[in-house]
Amino acid sequence: MRRSIPLAFAAVISLGLTACGGGQSSAPEAGGEATLKVGTIGIGSDAAIRLASDKGYFKEQGLNVEFSVIANPPAGIAAAQSGQLDLTYAPSIPVLNALSQNVPLKIVAAADGYEEGAANSADLNRVDDTGLLVPKGSDVTRPKDLEGKSVSVPARKAQMEVTVTKLIKDDGGDPAKVNWMVLDPSSALQSLNSSRVDAASLIAPFTSQAVSDGNRLLASPGINFFKEGAVGLWVAGANTVNSKQDQMKKFQEAIYKANAYANANLEEAQQLSAEITKTPLETVKAGAENYWPESVEQEDIERTNQALAELGFLKEPVKLPADLILED
Repeated sequence: MRRSIPLAFAAVISLGLTACGGGQSSAPEAGGEATLKVGTIGIGSDAAIRLASDKGYFKEQGLNVEFSVIANPPAGIAAAQSGQLDLTYAPSIPVLNALSQNVPLKIVAAADGYEEGAANSADLNRVDDTGLLVPKGSDVTRPKDLEGKSVSVPARKAQMEVTVTKLIKDDGGDPAKVNWMVLDPSSALQSLNSSRVDAASLIAPFTSQAVSDGNRLLASPGINFFKEGAVGLWVAGANTVNSKQDQMKKFQEAIYKANAYANANLEEAQQLSAEITKTPLETVKAGAENYWPESVEQEDIERTNQALAELGFLKEPVKLPADLILED
């Protein structure tokens, strides 16, 4: 949740689209295919959308999908809202932040998340691809101990700070007493290894790398916050969905077919995750197992909405449109 940069401006300064396909038209081509421009951020769960392309699921729907790498979810949202992208990957937290700023968006499909009952897993590190880690030998034994300590996050007011804040508050601590430091994942891992930070919030594959380097997993903030359901989403500007309803439905169908395939063929999906993130396969397998939901439920978005307001990241819960989620 980046409040310092308006979304429209973020599209100009942060879009940095790196096209993985050619052409810019979204009109039907000579062969009858319609082109959709989709923004991704290069994380392991992108394996499902890669499978949708590699397995021909998009082609079955008469779609030609062009992928571009976006700088970050807020920039992707800005590009989708302005029509530079037809769809983009964004977690529910930046989506809700955008909705609170009256940015007209619609959720087309689930990109990643947690399986029902995942929060009851005996090993949360196997279901949560995020982690709050402390150096080996640290005297920090619980989230409350982070008061007065330095904790790295990839961005202020974004997902990792939100989820770690909840951990600290739930443990009786005061997140306002934390020294939040913005570090990219590689720098955060280096700082953690050298004890230049007291804790680091990381996402896979950096979580498993940090553990292999001897650091200690203090908590799993993602699953603690979201519990279950869709977290990462494929979203589009409301105008785009309204003008390309048929194409959006076809994208949704292809994605959910790919999500089901990825869940049933985890090793194949992990191989793609390793390629996408340029991470050794053994590191990917040592971390959390991705899960790709086959629907988005309004209650999952509302639960996050309420939590953001309770934690003070939203002044009040967003009034969610009845047609926020494209029906499947």
